[in-house]
Amino acid sequence: MDLAIKLVALASAATFAIGAAPVDKGAHDMNITRKEDLVTVEGPEAYFTGKATITGQFTRDEPSRLTGAIVHFEPGARTAWHAHPMGQTLIVTQGVGWTQIEGGGKYEFHEGDILWCPADTKHWHGATPHEGMTHIALQEMREGTNVTWMEKVTDAEYLAPLAKD
Repeated sequence: MDLAIKLVALASAATFAIGAAPVDKGAHDMNITRKEDLVTVEGPEAYFTGKATITGQFTRDEPSRLTGAIVHFEPGARTAWHAHPMGQTLIVTQGVGWTQIEGGGKYEFHEGDILWCPADTKHWHGATPHEGMTHIALQEMREGTNVTWMEKVTDAEYLAPLAKD
């Protein structure tokens, strides 16, 4: 079983359990949301360029601050510039994408890569023009928010050359 399938299976079975029925009743209930019960929505036009879908979006009850979802980007799709108050981890499960931190170079990432964007750091990410990309996005809430959305990434920013490592 390849890494992408393992990650999606783990995420689907353990992480995306919002609103599911308890497997066993007791003080430490485990909830499982089955893949067929996950809800998929279109990425809002205000926050995405191109076609992106968000599946299994969740928020955990306190004391946890964890939130997340599986996000799929069709070729050419990307987020707007945004920042997360506690940072963000992206686990790439399929395809090839690009990412950039404001003022930094644009970098390519691939299936199996794990990205970390530090807290309060303006950035964007998405698919390349010719290949889609899917990732599991994990971030924490601070004072009731997990993201601050900003302006859209321009075509010139998106199509700028990749940085050299």
